[in-house]
Amino acid sequence: MPDDRVDLDDRVGLGTDSHRFSHPDGTRPLILGGVELPDHPGLEGHSDADVLTHAIIDALIGAAGLGDIGLHFPPTDPKWANASSIDMLRTTVAMLGDQGYGVSNVDTVVVAEAPRLRPHIEAMRGQLAAALNVEPSAVNVKATTAEGMGAIGRGEGIQAQAVVRIVADRERSSR
Repeated sequence: MPDDRVDLDDRVGLGTDSHRFSHPDGTRPLILGGVELPDHPGLEGHSDADVLTHAIIDALIGAAGLGDIGLHFPPTDPKWANASSIDMLRTTVAMLGDQGYGVSNVDTVVVAEAPRLRPHIEAMRGQLAAALNVEPSAVNVKATTAEGMGAIGRGEGIQAQAVVRIVADRERSSR
């Protein structure tokens, strides 16, 4: 008889997020992957609106079968008002640890017409890797444009997508 059990030691999650730019008055910084990008208006949102980190959080929560980012970090909770998304990511990693999982690797793509992200990608990888407790080589950040199509293509905001792999933390589960 075939074994119909699912291997829960190795899981994959997908996350996506998008935010529109805030008013161009420059009062809110643009944060992506935990890095402040100068000379560009920030994104609207309850926390710091870091779409890249939010996509990763959503993917991790999904991989662990724990719902979605809105369930754990609701935009109605004043605790998360203007919160650092990197701190939210650390909280998520701890939550996964409590479930017996650790992060294996993360692959992301940011879709934006501006600003140019290439000069900031290595810093983003470093910030994200530190929060995820992995080496920077386990975090990939890609950037592309929407080629002028849709709201993102018109420069109205930024979108990010993430795919993650989490694995059972054998050290934790053998206790």
